[in-house]
Amino acid sequence: MNASGWIQLIAYLAVLLALAWPLATWITRVMDGRFALGRRIEAPLLRAAGVQGPDGTVAEQGWLAYALGLLLFNGLGVLAVYALQRLQAVLPLNPQGMAAVSPDSSFNTAISFVTNTNWQGYGGEATMSYLTQMLALTVQNFLSAATGIVVVIALVRGFARHVSLRGAIGNVWADLTRVTLWVLLPLSLVFALVMVAGGMIQNFKPYETVQAVEAMTWQEPKLGADGQPLQDAKGQPVMEDKKGRSQTLAMGPVASQLAIKMLGTNGGGFFNANSAHPYENPTAVTNFGQMLAIFVIPAALCFVFGRMVGDARQGVAVLAAMTAIFVVAVIAVTAFEQQGNPLLTALGADQVASATQAGGNMEGKEVRFGIRASTLFAAITTAASCGAVISMHDSFTPLGGAVPMVLMQLGEVVFGGVGSGLYGMLVFAVMAVFIAGLMIGRTPEYLGKKIEAHEMKMVSLAILIGPLLVLGGTAFAVMTEPGRTGLLNPGPHGFSEALYALSSAANNNGSAFAGLSANTPFYNVLLGLAMWLGRFGVIVPVLAMAGSLAVKKRAAATEGTLPTHGPLFIVLLIGTVLLVGLLNYVPALALGPVVEHLMLWSAK
Repeated sequence: MNASGWIQLIAYLAVLLALAWPLATWITRVMDGRFALGRRIEAPLLRAAGVQGPDGTVAEQGWLAYALGLLLFNGLGVLAVYALQRLQAVLPLNPQGMAAVSPDSSFNTAISFVTNTNWQGYGGEATMSYLTQMLALTVQNFLSAATGIVVVIALVRGFARHVSLRGAIGNVWADLTRVTLWVLLPLSLVFALVMVAGGMIQNFKPYETVQAVEAMTWQEPKLGADGQPLQDAKGQPVMEDKKGRSQTLAMGPVASQLAIKMLGTNGGGFFNANSAHPYENPTAVTNFGQMLAIFVIPAALCFVFGRMVGDARQGVAVLAAMTAIFVVAVIAVTAFEQQGNPLLTALGADQVASATQAGGNMEGKEVRFGIRASTLFAAITTAASCGAVISMHDSFTPLGGAVPMVLMQLGEVVFGGVGSGLYGMLVFAVMAVFIAGLMIGRTPEYLGKKIEAHEMKMVSLAILIGPLLVLGGTAFAVMTEPGRTGLLNPGPHGFSEALYALSSAANNNGSAFAGLSANTPFYNVLLGLAMWLGRFGVIVPVLAMAGSLAVKKRAAATEGTLPTHGPLFIVLLIGTVLLVGLLNYVPALALGPVVEHLMLWSAK
């Protein structure tokens, strides 16, 4: 990267840490129940739910009750989002008369937004009514983010408590209420107002038709009788030519959805172009603000972790490991894109950065911001399990596109989704101290809790579920006719499209190599199942480990205890993430991005 790239990255990290530190203080206070005004306001809700007794105490739950509550809560969310999509044609706040969404797309979208994945096989402004966007998608943006946060808080309680005879890790209903009311809602309200001030729209107007200066010719997807885009035998949209001097501009309540889309690391766009749309991301200032919003809660939760376990250095160590991997990823993806496309160079195209052009591989990039902002945004969203985009990842160079893919395949632990990134990284931390314990012949401990057979079984389940879904799902897709039909490109790039889609779904990211025609019954069902299992196949073992840790006595550190707050542990943690998290994917990456890179440079 050049000097301006370094300045951008350093400024971003500096502002991020300045915001994350005070936010961590607030989150800790709320989740510890020390926000007095909040407790008085939430008390009637908790008493009505049978959670809080007359004396004001909240009944705590063991890990199994906590997990069952989350599964029930999110399962009901899937049903609600599915129903709203299927009934939107007869529901209010539908000024454009959007038809009901198809059953398979409704199934996929319902699971997608409930699991914090926000994978979108549809164009928002052409498919969803205002009511569906708000009541189904925006609401689940809040609730799925709250789910991730309460899981990591429960895990941290397991580490922090000296001993809990019943293995109590909190109350899921109280935790969900507090994090939604006192963390996510206030932050989203403030951020939405900031975005509106920056030029983002927020209204309920019908779509507006404006007159262009001169006649235009363009293509649009052809719609069937049900209002859904038609597809050909290969799953590609059927396009039709349009001519005219008028253009339809989509309207809607964008800022209210965008705020929690970013703060909750959701990523689902109001518009099909996502954050590349000028109504969803008007200026460079709003773009910088959105990048900050994606990381601010994951970064703050690292400080929350340190405070809850009584040693701030523990949170700093985890945050340092995340930041180190992230910085390397940003440098790599920027370098790969800045070097350009050798085939275009051979044809005489000037791809050298200068005062008059960005240089490098500008195909599919956000031309308002250039390569450096586009690659930084790509690294942030795929590191943070967000999935929002301002550039076309499918148009990145082979190795440039591999960087976002690898960040997802690591398990979304480099900052990661709100809550899910930290509990994923803590799973790797437990693995790291276990490996270190084997090396020195000592029973491993982390934060004073002995790591024994049960914990390692849960760690194994949490780590292996992702690779099983990604690799198994990709193999199934490329071996079946419906799966191959959806691939736009042949050869290694087509394989990468399927691999990226399953990596995104199983790790709950939501971004895509958009050449894949994913809005088909085959991919809607396959990716929907991967999203659900990828989310709760990790959450359940993590909560089981939290319950197991909660019943253990917290031993005092001795001279033989491995320090888990210094540079040595940070290096060990990074090594564990890279070796254990990535090693499963090396053969698949070799078949996709690596082969494509060799083919590209050998053909120049």
